[in-house]
Amino acid sequence: MDVIAYTASPRTTPESRKDKGKYIVPGTGDPDGLIPSAWYSGLSKSSLHKFLSQGIDILLVAVPLTAETKHFLGAEEFAILGKQNAFIVNIARGAILQQDDLIAALKKPQEEGGLRGAALDVTDPEPLPKESELWDLENVVVTPHVSGLGMVNMDRCFQILDQNLTKLERGEELLNVVDREKGY
Repeated sequence: MDVIAYTASPRTTPESRKDKGKYIVPGTGDPDGLIPSAWYSGLSKSSLHKFLSQGIDILLVAVPLTAETKHFLGAEEFAILGKQNAFIVNIARGAILQQDDLIAALKKPQEEGGLRGAALDVTDPEPLPKESELWDLENVVVTPHVSGLGMVNMDRCFQILDQNLTKLERGEELLNVVDREKGY
């Protein structure tokens, strides 16, 4: 699989592409910054459209919900992705996608530029009302906002808690601290 990325902030140097996460599950991640093969960045529609025009098969949405990302993907973006027969996976927040525009793009035939499908772990609103058209679309899978749960998730949470308690005791910087200016 060729992975390309889109981030709010540019990552133009090899050093900026290295994973500097304060907590990385051993044996995972990309410490050398070799993946993705290409980086795109920005918060403007033009930079987003340039990224979306790269022949994307599967778009994984995993960004925080901020004022800048609310309804970041709408009719224009779905039209670009539809030309590529893309599939969307949203594990972030439902309000990042303009849901009515998503439904329209999913209902549009693929040969006319419609999306191939979507897997939605999040919707807007949550829980998804029983009247929503998303439930009846054959090319959509809706899950109950559980993508973050897994067999080892609780163990990882306790590992982070344990490390943070040790760091707090030593007066060291904690893991996973919210940046109040960014909002996440």
